[in-house]
Amino acid sequence: MQRQVRGKSLISVVIPVFNEEDNVIPLHGKIQDVLDRHERPHEIIFVDDGSRDETFPLIEQLCRKYGHVHGIRLRKNFGKAEAVAAGFHHSKGEIIITCDGDLQDDPEEIPGFLEKIEEGYDLVSGWKQKRQDPFIRRIASKVFNRITGWMSGISLHDFNCGFKAYRREVLSSISLYGELHRYIPVLAHAQGFRICELKVKHHSRKHGKTKYGPERYFRGFFDLLTVILLTRYFRRPLHFFGTIGLLFATAGFIINLYLTVLRILGQGISSRPLLLLGVLLIVMGVQIFSIGLLGELIIYITARFKKHYMIQSITDENEEK
Repeated sequence: MQRQVRGKSLISVVIPVFNEEDNVIPLHGKIQDVLDRHERPHEIIFVDDGSRDETFPLIEQLCRKYGHVHGIRLRKNFGKAEAVAAGFHHSKGEIIITCDGDLQDDPEEIPGFLEKIEEGYDLVSGWKQKRQDPFIRRIASKVFNRITGWMSGISLHDFNCGFKAYRREVLSSISLYGELHRYIPVLAHAQGFRICELKVKHHSRKHGKTKYGPERYFRGFFDLLTVILLTRYFRRPLHFFGTIGLLFATAGFIINLYLTVLRILGQGISSRPLLLLGVLLIVMGVQIFSIGLLGELIIYITARFKKHYMIQSITDENEEK
């Protein structure tokens, strides 16, 4: 059954932080001010992802002063996805909002996220307007978003934006690890949840240093392939591996057929590297195809014990009576 979002539902704000000692206290003040003005019951959860500065002592200070503030400290820097997942696990709200801890996300946008959730959307993703980032980073982000949108089939402009709002049901249906936090909309869309985008302000970083480098886009591309496999081909792995295996095997067959014709015409082929390539492609194609078959067997066995669908609501006339 879908949980109804009431006007006074508890809001959980999850903030992953790493070496953000200059931003923790100002960010808390801005978030609290916004939610207090709109009279929304809330909790604020800071997840310290192995900071090496005074970030966590400041979080502890806030926890002692305010009952609605909670702090989680990870033993080392596990990455943003793990930090966000820890915050989700310890949150109690029916609506969960995530934002970055660098003060670049504007807490004044939070009411807009809540309005969209209460309109019936399950996930609201931020779209940063007039990004205050270096030119190279903006270009790389645009390319990344275009590729991600094309491969996933979801028309979002900013997959990298950490400013998002979720219903509890969305987070209960997905698992986060690696760098999958930026692909939560893709994972949620695959489960049938309603997704929309909200334009938000973006401020320049005033304190601290950015934690992202060029390598994040390479990791993100590999994670995108993982997400595509998990969403489009999770219940039909043979369609993925079988297609690749068939292409390899077909290419190898064509090469070997060409060499066979040359052999019939009297030309020697035993010393040709092309012969080895043809055989190699056929062997690789068979192996990749076999992986798909094994995946189908695993899915067949597990499908008997686990449902692969999400129920939005159930109408039972007997219950209504």
